[in-house]
Amino acid sequence: MEKDLTQRLLSRRAFLRNSSSLGVGSLAFNDLLSRESPSNSIADYDKGIAHFAPKAKSVIFLHMVGAPSQLDLFDFKPKLREFHGEPAPAEFIEGKRFAFLRGHPKMMASPFEFARINDGQEISEVLPHLKSVAGEVAIIRSMQTEDFNHAPAQMFFHSGLNRIGSPSLGSWVTYGLGSESNDLPAYVVMVSGSVPGAGSTLWSHGFLPSTYQGIEFRSTGDPVLFLSDPKGVDRSRRKRIIDGVNELNALELKNIGDPEIRTRINQYELAFKMQISVPELTDITTEPQHIRDMYGKGSFANHCVQARRLVERGVRFVELYNSGWDHPGGIENNIKKKAKEIDRPIAALIKDLKMRGLLDETLLVWGAEFGRTPMFQGSKLNGAGRDHHKEAYTIWMAGGGIRGGISYGQTDDFGYYVEKDPVIVRDMHATILHALGMDHERVTFRFQGLDQRLTGTEESRIHHQLFG
Repeated sequence: MEKDLTQRLLSRRAFLRNSSSLGVGSLAFNDLLSRESPSNSIADYDKGIAHFAPKAKSVIFLHMVGAPSQLDLFDFKPKLREFHGEPAPAEFIEGKRFAFLRGHPKMMASPFEFARINDGQEISEVLPHLKSVAGEVAIIRSMQTEDFNHAPAQMFFHSGLNRIGSPSLGSWVTYGLGSESNDLPAYVVMVSGSVPGAGSTLWSHGFLPSTYQGIEFRSTGDPVLFLSDPKGVDRSRRKRIIDGVNELNALELKNIGDPEIRTRINQYELAFKMQISVPELTDITTEPQHIRDMYGKGSFANHCVQARRLVERGVRFVELYNSGWDHPGGIENNIKKKAKEIDRPIAALIKDLKMRGLLDETLLVWGAEFGRTPMFQGSKLNGAGRDHHKEAYTIWMAGGGIRGGISYGQTDDFGYYVEKDPVIVRDMHATILHALGMDHERVTFRFQGLDQRLTGTEESRIHHQLFG
């Protein structure tokens, strides 16, 4: 049966190749090749490069979908308490565009208490566990972006472009460095809650070869779609089929010499290896009970455990999405709920990595697409929320050579504008690549006649002060 199938495949390929050099068969064959394996203009990137000694080997990127309020988590503003409920200063309103605010909005102070710790760090009472690892964290309070609508801002935060088509940060990282794992993808994505507004484009390979696409691990069912053997096909038979397909690919590699066929062969082999490695990795019941207790319960907690297991096994880039941070109303109660969901797991992740000697080589980045306004959204203070804000917000980094226990950058008395050490999205990307030993200006890919790069053509700044 399998021999007959192999013969039919060989005959079909021979027909397509030999029909005519100008005919439909040849065109169809070449089109199939091009669809399966986009051309990579830079040879041997899968072997990995580093322009200089890296501070980190891998990245865990924590995206809080919907944009949490920095003013209620990391950027305490006593001045807001003086002006709570008062009309916003005119310069905050005149000539400005907002997503939802209308008329002359009023100021709103945070309802939470803040603890001042380490070198000027201020962390809200709703994040008690994160306070316990604040000495490992650099809080960056001067982040800026260019969009205040969720989907385009999410794309911009990940790719440096606010529309579909550009590779994500994770794709650029794995393009530049490859993977240290033989049986897992280089770039893994996990989503707790609903999918972000920009969807899977946030982990898209864009114009890079498809091998750099982020692979989503699901919370229910097969961790990866189509990972299980088809009904009626056992593991050994599936392996024989894959071997047969790869024999055909090897023939094409010999005849054509296209290195992308080698990539396709490797992908088939990786998919087969993942049938064993992925279910084992995602089964966190094998973790000691005290480790599971440290992380707590819930989908996001499980993903944090899996993130540690992934980087432990050589996965280069892991991204965790946690949805539900869009709070146009009821921000006080909603912030408490969401903070409780992520606080223990993230603190546990930092402690676990450090305990295993992995924190120094793993860069953690926590952030979102934009921040929130110091003015409240809604008709009254009771039950109010905050509107989208791109002028100033907070992210943080830890591990991977980061100088922990510091705050970096500064906003004005109301948290509206950045006053010191602004960090734009291109800067963040350049700084992450720097931590991984890559010069962002030299990580390029030829597309549409240009050497494209993650940070584009405009000036980008590496914030060296963040590193110890």
